[in-house]
Amino acid sequence: MKKSAEHHAELLSIRFPGMLSVVDSATVGQLTVEISPDHSHAIFESLREDPECCYEQLIDIAGVDYSAYGVAEWATDDTTSRGFSRGVIECAPGRSAGSVQCAVDGCSGASRFAAVYQLLSVSRNERLRVRVFAKDDDLPVIPSVTDIWASANWYEREAFDLFGIVFEGHPDLRRILTDYGFVGFPFRKDFPLIGNVEMRYDGERGRVVYEPVSIEPRVLVPRVIRRDHRYIAES
Repeated sequence: MKKSAEHHAELLSIRFPGMLSVVDSATVGQLTVEISPDHSHAIFESLREDPECCYEQLIDIAGVDYSAYGVAEWATDDTTSRGFSRGVIECAPGRSAGSVQCAVDGCSGASRFAAVYQLLSVSRNERLRVRVFAKDDDLPVIPSVTDIWASANWYEREAFDLFGIVFEGHPDLRRILTDYGFVGFPFRKDFPLIGNVEMRYDGERGRVVYEPVSIEPRVLVPRVIRRDHRYIAES
């Protein structure tokens, strides 16, 4: 499988010179390439129609938020032998408002949002992973591929709903998992864990109403409760 993936990477590089870069060809024998949104539609069309590629099926499209990528507050080198010593620095998204902004600002300068496509060639028994980064972090836009693979319709709506990625040319780009009145995009790293609004059914009004969030943010650090003689107070 590895040799097949390497051969496929070379074939794609020759067919689309300067339009794609091979990210990985060794992971579980599956080739991963990265392409620009400027050329993505033409490349995807060739990947489906070209007899040497022939990727007939689009298995999935996943949105990705790369802000704070590689940042982990739990990866500490100095830990004690007792107590919960990790997670003392609030740098992970969701811990506090400041840590959320720090995580977003800490992005390495690369593009923040990407769409990852999983392609399958049934006739050749080959899989291909393609990643397309949006150029603008404030308004991430990637060309739609619904005219190439019909299955992309709901996949693109899901990425739009959860990450706010706009797929240009989509025939009906609207929310698919969250409510129409939902505020924000819940899978973004800077989305608050408690959300922005609360939703409940009002019996008097006979409809769903939205209200400000009433719960307080909480720190997601586990509380360990031990029952032994060291923690039992003497009477």
